[in-house]
Amino acid sequence: MTRREAREQALSLIFEHMFNDEPIQEILSLAKDSRDLEPDSFALQLVQGVYDNIDDIDREIEKYSIGWSKKRLSRVVLSILRMAIYEINYIEGIPSSVTINEAVELAKKYGGDGDSAFINGLLGALVRSTPDKDNKESSPKVK
Repeated sequence: MTRREAREQALSLIFEHMFNDEPIQEILSLAKDSRDLEPDSFALQLVQGVYDNIDDIDREIEKYSIGWSKKRLSRVVLSILRMAIYEINYIEGIPSSVTINEAVELAKKYGGDGDSAFINGLLGALVRSTPDKDNKESSPKVK
């Protein structure tokens, strides 16, 4: 499975959790049974990481979504942002530019008009505000 495919699977699970208050493990089990979804370790890391750090991630979204409250964002946009911010802030070895590009591509595929530009702008502002976020090591490891 490619990282792009893993991100798509993670996005579907993060999105699904917004409609279902079940624990992540239950959502994973339901997805496996009903959709034959078998997320790889990277997808699982993204899903679990988002929900382990959701309060911090949501504070970042509020901080950088100038003129927008989190409540006004679509669930697709919110899911993409949560996943991308987790990846930028907590996973080493993936350049921020790659994470941003992948988030933009997901928004083009699953979001509405203007969502990809909004996501690109918010994530770009996040990375620019903390220069070391764009100079991550090239070997993958979790902080």
